[in-house]
Amino acid sequence: MAERYKLYEIDYDAGRIKLKNKVCPKCGRVMAFHKSPVPRWHCGYCGYVEYVREGK
Repeated sequence: MAERYKLYEIDYDAGRIKLKNKVCPKCGRVMAFHKSPVPRWHCGYCGYVEYVREGK
């Protein structure tokens, strides 16, 4: 079973739910963050990739 509760931050005092990961600009689904070999955000559905630039 998928552990979907790990994808969200819940603020019980304010009553808000916030998504932890980015949303894909092409298809609108949740993107995954990969640390190695190169830090990047990747959408497994449409294949969109954003590389993380460190230091800028």
